Amino acid sequence: MPDTIYKKSRPGRHGFRVAPDAPKPDLPDEFLRDGPIGLPEVTEPQVMRHYVELSTLNHHVDKDLYPLGSCTMKYNPKVNEEVAALAGFSGLHPEQDERDVQGALGVIHDLEDQLAVVSGMDAVTLQPAAGAHGELTGLIVARAYFGNRGEPGRTRVLIPDSAHGTNPASAKIAGLEPETIHSGADGRIDVAALRERLDNDVAVLMLTVPNTLGLFEDRITEITAAVHKVGGLCYMDGTNMNALMGQVRPGDLGFDVMHFNLHKTFSTPHGGGGPGSGPVAVKSHLEPFLPGPRVQRAGDGFRFAPQSVLRVGPVHSFFGNFGIYLRALAYIMRLGADGIRHASQVACLNANYLARRLGDEYPIPYGQRCMHEFVASGDRFREYGVRTLDIAKRLLDYGFHAPTMYFPLVVQEAIMVEPTETETLETLDRFADTMLDIAREAREHPERLTLAPTRTPVRRVDETMANRHPVITAPGREST
Repeated sequence: MPDTIYKKSRPGRHGFRVAPDAPKPDLPDEFLRDGPIGLPEVTEPQVMRHYVELSTLNHHVDKDLYPLGSCTMKYNPKVNEEVAALAGFSGLHPEQDERDVQGALGVIHDLEDQLAVVSGMDAVTLQPAAGAHGELTGLIVARAYFGNRGEPGRTRVLIPDSAHGTNPASAKIAGLEPETIHSGADGRIDVAALRERLDNDVAVLMLTVPNTLGLFEDRITEITAAVHKVGGLCYMDGTNMNALMGQVRPGDLGFDVMHFNLHKTFSTPHGGGGPGSGPVAVKSHLEPFLPGPRVQRAGDGFRFAPQSVLRVGPVHSFFGNFGIYLRALAYIMRLGADGIRHASQVACLNANYLARRLGDEYPIPYGQRCMHEFVASGDRFREYGVRTLDIAKRLLDYGFHAPTMYFPLVVQEAIMVEPTETETLETLDRFADTMLDIAREAREHPERLTLAPTRTPVRRVDETMANRHPVITAPGREST
């Protein structure tokens, strides 16, 4: 572990100088400190090197593979960051007159159009700030739709057991009642079980396509038609759109509403908790209920569209996370239709390649043919006293971030891998070789896994205590 910045401190050392004649702030006495603040006394180069050193201790996608299944941690092209940082965009204020922000309104309008094309939907709102926020918005739109149609009693939301945990939570918060539909033996939704649940109280079927096992619902049009037959709506969780973009349009499959994760599918930052963006796309019968404000063309320019009296919004202050829109639109325009399709194809190719390489040592319960991700199992290593968590910790010693672990719940000791399209064959092979080495270690030297990580600045911690009582101050500074 590197020395803390406090250990580098020496009395009288400074990284700045305040001019002797600098005016003193006119503050009330109650806001003035009685003594020094206790910050370290260091030079500017020391501060810079300290933070650069810290940055190398954390794992990030710019450093190496980050194969988080379902979370799509793919490399973010730096040109998108440059576009988002342009002063004409980054210097805007959301309360400026629309005449002064025509470029920004054009970005919003064009991105909505592009997402509508990719999804096969008729209208899009960019307001939601994340995927789960998009789920909630889409379900609130669905509830408003049924209320306006005179069917407030439709409150049931059917959700497969392999769904993201946010799906039932979003349904509950939206004032609806989530119900679980069990998967069939092939890992897909049990269509017979679904049909038994369909009646005039069903509001929405929520499906993740491909599902969290990386499998495409091959009876999807039959499923959506059955839901529509009883008057319900079909919602697609677009978390895994990286497997579909440019190849399949959800609107063509019978979905009425879906959300995107711009911070996953369309290159923008995802790690560290955001910022994100979860646009919602709908068919025309749901468009009047979308939250505003929205943007429309007006002659040669753009303006905020008149608000529908049926709208449910707003769901976010001002216009959403605008910087994320810029990155996403730059990504789409740079790739074009052929590039988006190719990215999706390579994402699926990479996942299937790794599934083939790892399947013998890490069995894949629901078959080795997948789309953009697959779920393997580390259950066979339990006889050696090794759990999936130990495999994850050992990967840190080899310089890789661990895949998603213990999700979905339908697989014991789940290891959920999504390599994305941005990794080379050499990187995939290096990861596969490492996973195979860890499997050998689990049999021959299990203690290497159960004690891991041993090569990282922080060794294994009590994760329950670390979550409940995190230590976020430098050693010796706890009382500062």
